Amino acid sequence: MKLASYMAGGKECYGAIVGDGVVTMKGHASLRDALAAGALDEMRKAAAAKPDHKLSDIRFLPVIPNPHKILCAGVNYKSHAAEVGRELPKQPSMFIRFTDTLVGHAGVMIRPRLSDNFDFEGELTMVIGKGGRHIPIERALDHVAGYTVFVDGSVRDYQKFSVTSGKNWPGTGPLGPWLVTSDEIPDPAALTLTTRLNGQQVQHSGTDKLIYSCQQIVSFCSDFTELNPGDIIATGTPEGVGHSRKPPLWMKPGDVLEVEISRIGVLRTTIADET
Repeated sequence: MKLASYMAGGKECYGAIVGDGVVTMKGHASLRDALAAGALDEMRKAAAAKPDHKLSDIRFLPVIPNPHKILCAGVNYKSHAAEVGRELPKQPSMFIRFTDTLVGHAGVMIRPRLSDNFDFEGELTMVIGKGGRHIPIERALDHVAGYTVFVDGSVRDYQKFSVTSGKNWPGTGPLGPWLVTSDEIPDPAALTLTTRLNGQQVQHSGTDKLIYSCQQIVSFCSDFTELNPGDIIATGTPEGVGHSRKPPLWMKPGDVLEVEISRIGVLRTTIADET
């Protein structure tokens, strides 16, 4: 099942993607609230209804527009660690993003006016369905509602001084286009991630190349913070990022960025300058 958040008829909605349409769900204020209520089975039944909107008539929101937390793993592919000259982390290297960085599918990524060092990082991302603390690795995937795609848009010159300042500019974190429930992806290490900038492939990797697996990341995060339904956990990016190229490949206004993950779909955004 594919679940999305979107605007339709001037209202924020959530629902299931069915063919070229969407079945709008009722009963909860948001997809995050539906997950918190344990409503996945309820949503599966509701998804059998006839779509009430075409995909072409909705505006996608970030798949979870209002997560409690956005946790991101840094340097979690050996190939990426090598290209940026970093040692392999001795444990998952997590940082935090703000909610106002999120952008929906087919939306606009905002290049900050204070920097042109605007870089892409395509990432497999988990959406928590069942919260908890101190979650054992062997049960970690039981807490994942599903998987989606994320772009960790990075302002590299600011990141040199602080990860927080490099990763938290508004409108730099596309998330979507939808969540694919975990029953359809039993092994998140068996996927393929591809990033394209203006149609040219810039990243390509299997998710089996993660240094720390999805299970390890969920378990680690649950040790230092309580996970809640709807929390977003990004797993890191493979090699090919713009700042490691010679010359660097920065995103600029008018560029089109696509990140595709097998069995999930394509997250597409356009780059624009901050006004």
